Amino acid sequence: MKRGATQLTGKFITFEGIDGAGKSTHIGFVRDWLAGRGKRVVATREPGGTALGEKLRALLLHETMHLETEALLMFASRREHLAQVIEPALARGDWVLSDRFTDASFAYQSGGRGLDRAKLEALEAWVHPRLQPDLTLLFDVPLAVARERLDATRSLDKFEREEADFFEKCRNEYLRRAAQDPGRIVVVDSTRSIPAIQEQLGHVLEKLL
Repeated sequence: MKRGATQLTGKFITFEGIDGAGKSTHIGFVRDWLAGRGKRVVATREPGGTALGEKLRALLLHETMHLETEALLMFASRREHLAQVIEPALARGDWVLSDRFTDASFAYQSGGRGLDRAKLEALEAWVHPRLQPDLTLLFDVPLAVARERLDATRSLDKFEREEADFFEKCRNEYLRRAAQDPGRIVVVDSTRSIPAIQEQLGHVLEKLL
């Protein structure tokens, strides 16, 4: 992790992937794996993670808005998340696990929706210029598999209701970022069995320890 003036001694792990990729299944495994090795763990999510962030999440997932408004609200929620949850936890030496972070903004707002990548890069440089995850786990599956995994019994948010082309673009942007930063982003083939995936996660976590 790039560090700022404040000493952050904990570790920051983010979980990414298109809707239905299966990332949420493994957050609990990683939390328990780290706790079993004596680490204090804070599990959180984006958008959300704070009282204000959860209010913004409801708007972001269900209200129609201008694309730039969407991106700005995502980063507003993220700034609050960093200030209230992530940075204090890292300063205490805790390990922070976040279900999505800035890679998701690039995947969804730039890749999927077509927002100029440079605008997101400017927001990233403003909101967290010296802080990046120590590790990002990118759970990757073909689109057809991801769509099958979405729970048909629940109400889908506005992103989950998007057409296939949107998610192909999101996935491609995720993979582009992984290729750009292989030292941070580990691509996990999420079509494999849960035990096989968790075996890989254990190896990756051992290296981070």
